[in-house]
Amino acid sequence: MTHSHDKFMREALKEAAKASLKGEVPVGAVVVKDGKVIGRGHNLTESKQSALTHAELMAIAKAAKKLKSWRLNDCDLYVTLEPCTMCGGAIVLSRIRNLVYGTTDPKAGAVHSTARVMENPKLNHRVTVTSGILKEECSKVLTDFFKEVRRKK
Repeated sequence: MTHSHDKFMREALKEAAKASLKGEVPVGAVVVKDGKVIGRGHNLTESKQSALTHAELMAIAKAAKKLKSWRLNDCDLYVTLEPCTMCGGAIVLSRIRNLVYGTTDPKAGAVHSTARVMENPKLNHRVTVTSGILKEECSKVLTDFFKEVRRKK
């Protein structure tokens, strides 16, 4: 299972690289169903000037369009950074089966770091969570990006 986790996290890292090239915080995500990527996304918050254009939401929207359903049962989401509260809610509401993320977000992560969105007993869907997949690579992409941002200032 770890091999396929690595494979799909590398796909999410490719999306993060696309974000970085656009000057966006390098977060990438992919939705996988039956071993195939059916939705890809990366942060577009600055490009679109919208707080709603996080990598996870972009990938979920593309997967839903491909499946012609907002219900992403039997789908897994791979994301390079621990999702925020907004994205955590969308993951639960879209019925994602498994969330796999690379590195934690101590300031805004809502899976383990701040809130624990996925563990709310009042929500009607449970998401299985795996963290730390390619953690060092996912973290380095972010660290390098912010070092460059500070250097330019």
